[in-house]
Formats: sequence, structure tokens, C-alpha cells
Amino acid sequence: MTVPGISAGPSEAESFEALRPHAEDAFAEELKALAAADDRPRPARWRLSPWAVATYLLGGVLPDGSVITPKYVGPRRIIEVAVTTLATDRALLLLGVPGTAKTWVSEHLAAAVSGDSTLLVQGTAGTAEEAVRYGWNYARLLAHGPSREALVPSPVMRAMAQGMTARVEELTRIPADVQDSLITVLSEKTLPIPELGEEVQAVRGFNLIATANDRDRGVNELSSALRRRFNTVVLPLPGTPEEEVGIVARRVDQIGRALELPAAPDTVDEIRRVVTVFRELREGVTADGRTKLKSPSGTLSTAEAISVVTGGLALAAHFGDGVLRAADVAGGILGAVVRDPAADGTAWQEYLETVVRERDGWQDFYRACREVSR
Repeated sequence: MTVPGISAGPSEAESFEALRPHAEDAFAEELKALAAADDRPRPARWRLSPWAVATYLLGGVLPDGSVITPKYVGPRRIIEVAVTTLATDRALLLLGVPGTAKTWVSEHLAAAVSGDSTLLVQGTAGTAEEAVRYGWNYARLLAHGPSREALVPSPVMRAMAQGMTARVEELTRIPADVQDSLITVLSEKTLPIPELGEEVQAVRGFNLIATANDRDRGVNELSSALRRRFNTVVLPLPGTPEEEVGIVARRVDQIGRALELPAAPDTVDEIRRVVTVFRELREGVTADGRTKLKSPSGTLSTAEAISVVTGGLALAAHFGDGVLRAADVAGGILGAVVRDPAADGTAWQEYLETVVRERDGWQDFYRACREVSR
């Protein structure tokens, strides 16, 4: 694959490999194995049955011995409700604080249901209505006037026409008037094109997954009319420290292999330490319940823990001896915790001095954090 205007030699073109493959490409073998073993009823245009989609997300072993790796670690019922929603005429809203795997689950659901997770609208404060409905090729529009050839379909319109799953990320970051352009799509399953006197009707198999959170700044509340069009599934933070450690370890391993980082030995202890710090600070109390803590302004999510550990592994690989140590993750933790230098800095220093300093076996971590905090 080459990009127009960017030249590449033959060997470079031949060795092209996506930095982050789409879910349907990264897990193609698992999806193929599931499709082969799946003898249950499938809704119209679904690649897999609801049972197989849930198995793809939650993991399992197929009758032929094929291992399906878990993509989501959490309550099984949450995934079952999400998959069942997509098999109805209700759209799915994945709601949760940042870092609860909303985007990850959305992508894998679309990959398993439709075999294509790329029909995506990324919500921002600047997302225009054209991104949700349709736009125009202005050269053709000026030359020939409104026509089907001049129309540029949005991912939502394409999903409607093809009976596939569309995705809208960060729905609450989209301006309210643009959000509401989805109401007709979700209620009437049609998208009017008044300029042509036509409409696009959704074919069977179409549905939409949106993600949203109400924790960050700059969010726009969903109107009650739009919220009624969704079945809302709340994705919680990991319930136990060991569950969160397992999630972080699994994702760090996947990312490390994609980045071709050397495998680091014995990373679990350092991962557990990062997870412990994040959980204690976001919950405002130490793990033993004895010490109350000031919580910083950041979310300190599982996703941020994954980022901190991945960055630490890169440091250890490129500037160390390949072994993940406290000094490799200290800088990342500081960046994740201290977003507001005044308030968060105070909370972090108090945590270091009252908790980390006194904790058995954490002296190396205390020294590393003190060093980067100067």
C-alpha cells in the first residue's frame, strides 16, 4: 500500500505492515475459526451468531481446540446485553468513565458482527453534520448541481445502505445539534436527502454503536429524544486489582509485540505496583482501607496504566537492560497523576510521603518517584 504523493521503494512497499491493524485483521484467524464452528442462527447480514460474537469478546476454547483470546475482561452479562441489543432495532450506547475499554469493545463488536470496524465517526467539538449524514464533492456540485455522483456518504449512510454496523466515538463531544441528526436515522431507520428529493433506507443488519462519557470537560449532554433511541450499557472499571493487573499485562504484551519490543522478564510485579498506585489514588483510600487520600483530577484509568507500563518497557528496552524497573515507570506515573501542578502535585507528594515511603519493598519506587518529581 502506498500513499499518493509519498514515494516508497519496492522493498518498503512490500514490507508494509499497519502499526495498529483493525480488529478484523489482527484477529482474522480467530474470527475464521469461530465462523467455521458457529452453527447457531445468525441475524441478517451478521458474520457470526450472537453466541459466537460474545465468545469472541469474552474468550473461550472451540470444539476443535482453537483458543479465542478474551478481548474484554469483566461481567459476562454486560457483553451479552450489548450483543443482544445489536440484534434488535435499538442502537447501543457504551457509557463509562475514560479508560473503561468503550472504544475497544465497540471496535471488536463491529468486527465480529459485520467484519468491518472502519465505518467510524470520530466525535469532537468540531464534528459537523456532514460527518454523520452526508457531504458533497463541491467540484461536481458546482459543475453539475446536486446528484448522486456529487454526494459523499458518511460512514453512517454507508452502513445503512450495506446493512452493517456503524460506530460513533465520543458522542457527547459532538455538538448537540449534530447529535440530534441521528434521531431520524435511529427511529425511522432512514436518512433523508432533501437536495435530491430522496432518502436512504437502512437495510436489515444495520445498527449503530456509540460511546460516551460524562467525566471529561467539554461534553454535551444527550437530548432525551436521542437517549431514548439507545439501549445504554455501562462499562465499569475493573472490579479487583488482580483483574486489572491481568488486563494491563495482556494489553501491554499485545502492544509490545506490535512495536517489536523485546520481551521483558518478570513484569507482573511492576505492573501490580502501577495498578495499585492508580487504584488507591482514584478511590481516595489505600488498599488496606487505613489511610484516606486526596484524589487527583485525572481519571487514572486502566488505559493510562497500560500506557505507563508500555512506555516503561520501551525505556527499559532502549535505554536500560531490558528489565522493567521502578525508574522506568516513575516518569509516566507522574505525568498521569499530576495534570494540575498545584492541586495534583500536592496530592502526589502527600501520597509519596505518607504511603509509598512507608510501604515495605517500595523504597526503589519511592526514590525513583522522588527523583522525577524534583
